[in-house]
Amino acid sequence: MHPLPLILALVGAVVLAPALLRALGDGGHTRPNYRGRELAFPFGVLTLAAALLALIPLLLVLGLGLLDDTLGQGSHGGGADSGGGDHATAQRPQRGWRGHGAATLRGELSTGALKAAGSLGLALLAMSYLGLSNGRWLLAAAVLVLATNVFNLLDLRPGRATKAFVLLGAGLAIGSADLHPLWELGLFAAPALVAGVYDLRERVMLGDTGANLLGALAGLWLVLTLSGTGQIVALVLLAGITLYGELRSISALIERTPGLRQLDSLGRPT
Repeated sequence: MHPLPLILALVGAVVLAPALLRALGDGGHTRPNYRGRELAFPFGVLTLAAALLALIPLLLVLGLGLLDDTLGQGSHGGGADSGGGDHATAQRPQRGWRGHGAATLRGELSTGALKAAGSLGLALLAMSYLGLSNGRWLLAAAVLVLATNVFNLLDLRPGRATKAFVLLGAGLAIGSADLHPLWELGLFAAPALVAGVYDLRERVMLGDTGANLLGALAGLWLVLTLSGTGQIVALVLLAGITLYGELRSISALIERTPGLRQLDSLGRPT
């Protein structure tokens, strides 16, 4: 893919971001972050507005995230960090995959469970277009699903999910010496990074809409770059992070780890 769509999406996001920020604030679309500050939410919709052309599976993943943002009653899949998505406050109940599964068994409407099932179906659909064997198809879909969930778990502090995406993308691009996946994903990645800057500065919160997009893009980048063996390694790592996030606090781990703590807080208002 030519880099022009990436450039156009980036410019569009930069132009639209201030207007969207004002519109969300004026419309009362805000939510308190982990420090209790009322921020515009969900700013992840900037990507939808800036991307004039879209890959249908990614749009549907965004829609599932938006559904969770608007109907989830403040309960998101965030495991032990007291709720997923947009640096949630301690007042929000712990859900995670276990919580959403339990809610479903009780007969309650769980947008997180709906999102998980929908994401799996969309991942299987998206990967079917790559012409892979059945085994590689299932492997790629699993990478995509777990990456989407991991980034939702990471989005508990301003800018954390965006930083993780940038570091992962840089590592994949440098390691493979191949920028073609970036051009393929750039239509969404460029506006998502613009939204990430606003998130880092604590002016907005991405919501599951934005976190799911970053995770889906990260999963696709992994699949488009890595060999089968590399994807297996990625799957194991993603599964480990998911399990840890369900049982323990990722934020607490980052806070007590030198280097990670400084990187996590870099660029964030004090």
